[in-house]
Amino acid sequence: MSSKRPDQPLSQLGLTARGGADPQISGLAVDSHQVRPGFLFAALPGSRQHGAKYIPAALERGATAILSDAAGAGIAAKVLADSHAALVVVEDPRQALAYAAALWFGAQPQTVVAVTGTNGKTSVASFVRQIWMELGHKAVNMGTTGIEGAWSYPLSHTTPEPVTLHRALAAAAEEGVTHAAMEASSHGLDQRRLDGVQLAAAGFTNFTQDHLDYHETFEAYFAAKSALFSRVLPDEGVAVINLADPRGADMRAVAEARGQEIITVGRGEGDLSLLGMRYDGTGQDIRFAWHDRPYQLRLNLIGGFQAENVLLACGLVIAGGEDPERVFETLPHLETVRGRMQLAAERGNGAAVYVDYAHTPDAVASALKALRPHVLGRLIAIVGAGGDRDASKRPLMGQAAHENADVVIVTDDNPRSEDPAAIRAAVKGGAPDCVEIGDRAEAILRGAGMLGPGDALIICGKGHETGQTVGDSVLPFDDVEQASIAVAALDGRIA
Repeated sequence: MSSKRPDQPLSQLGLTARGGADPQISGLAVDSHQVRPGFLFAALPGSRQHGAKYIPAALERGATAILSDAAGAGIAAKVLADSHAALVVVEDPRQALAYAAALWFGAQPQTVVAVTGTNGKTSVASFVRQIWMELGHKAVNMGTTGIEGAWSYPLSHTTPEPVTLHRALAAAAEEGVTHAAMEASSHGLDQRRLDGVQLAAAGFTNFTQDHLDYHETFEAYFAAKSALFSRVLPDEGVAVINLADPRGADMRAVAEARGQEIITVGRGEGDLSLLGMRYDGTGQDIRFAWHDRPYQLRLNLIGGFQAENVLLACGLVIAGGEDPERVFETLPHLETVRGRMQLAAERGNGAAVYVDYAHTPDAVASALKALRPHVLGRLIAIVGAGGDRDASKRPLMGQAAHENADVVIVTDDNPRSEDPAAIRAAVKGGAPDCVEIGDRAEAILRGAGMLGPGDALIICGKGHETGQTVGDSVLPFDDVEQASIAVAALDGRIA
């Protein structure tokens, strides 16, 4: 993905340096290792240390401009005094960098939408992209699974830092991509990563417990999510709000305060209203209304929550200018997202194994409740929790599994630097009758081995991930692959 752009004066990036300096800028970087001669280096405040620590390294590599806040300028005052680099000091350097990156890279797809919420972002973004492509547009979705669709590229974060994000948007536009659906994480919104993205519409899925290790309080977490509507989406943008979530009304109020047009999604209420669902082993038939006009069609998707995700996706596509009738015609063609209620394997007796990214208490409960109507027999759940993350949700995840599954297996997720046994013990606090199997591959094998005719196994937590983080190592591990291997071994299909 090329990042080369013609050199531009610092002032053309919307930045004003102290002393009136206006050097030519040849690139942007937030990592001092990526600085090249003529680059602007953004020294940003962090949760553990200030990026100003790396200003000397950036200057050694040839940075001609430094962007930071007053604290950063103070930290590096001595080295900056001895340098000829231009210094830009602003109150919010993250936002300044985001707007500078937007100006530097310039191009973006013609229609960009974003979706935020605790759960469902990846599915909604993927469904939006799939609908657009069915309608003949060259489209991508960007987020947890990277950039997918008409053009693909890996991403290391759900919402990348601004330089990477705007470089990707520009590269997509250069590849002819006209439509892009983005996931807006709470971290990305809080750190101003999406500022400068020209959004036509923004969506809200739901709000439940997650990321309290970062945000600390529910109020701060909700404020971060609501920034998509209060700050990033322009006044003329369209807000698509899921009223079925208890915080939907609060998010609608945020959009109303900006005067944004609003499309509501709900169960028995809203502009897009879900009226009824009928489940079977391969999907569901749904009945819904658009401005009181009823429709009924087939979704080849497992889980009732997917109907809400699909309707939210429809709202975003309609908000982006598409005809509702044509949008609804595409829905039977939608496919599930990798790692989101994905059918991973089937036993010879007809029992199914699913993989889902559910890694919060609400997501685990929602996944199990959504799968239950599709299952005639027992529902078996494998659940774990990640290390170095919000510890308070661990027993709640166990409890969610205990209350909604017939059998619970507690195993390791991504323990990271923590003791895996201690994490499992915390999860078991909410699931006292569980089976504990630390090794995840063995847990999947044992779970699949329990399946009788009509039963189903759901492996929660890692979804699309292809590695397991233990200590400082990322070991190859794919839940879907492990499920397939386990079922093949149990059914005698491995020579």
